[in-house]
Amino acid sequence: MTSDGSWASTPGVERSMRGNKKRDTKPELAVRRLVHTSGLRYRVAATPIKGMRRTADLLFRPTKVAVFIDGCFWHSCPIHATSPKAHSDYWLPKLERNRERDAETTSTLEAAGWLVLRFWEHEDPAEVADAIITTVRERRDGIGTPSH
Repeated sequence: MTSDGSWASTPGVERSMRGNKKRDTKPELAVRRLVHTSGLRYRVAATPIKGMRRTADLLFRPTKVAVFIDGCFWHSCPIHATSPKAHSDYWLPKLERNRERDAETTSTLEAAGWLVLRFWEHEDPAEVADAIITTVRERRDGIGTPSH
């Protein structure tokens, strides 16, 4: 902890962590631009289910598609995840809880009839956008839509 009682190991780390965005990250913006250009419209940082305290990065309500673009550090990417060296007793359980929450969110949404698409921030925005566009259009056109 810094001398002012912060959880950060240094003032520089604290500044960096406070600068992290919850939404409108570069990977999200790149994907959103491409999806929007395709003609599809969506909600940003929206709650799929009323009362749910979690938001999807892109949400297509009519087709019930929720898209998450997960950060490699925060969501423990199997390729790029790093283990924090300072305050690991705090960070490791926090990152594990993020993974658990992601799985819980996916499970809850799927049980409610939503299709959840998850991508990593390092993935090519054009490929991510193509996957989203194809999926949303297929569901809109009745291809791959679950019958209830």
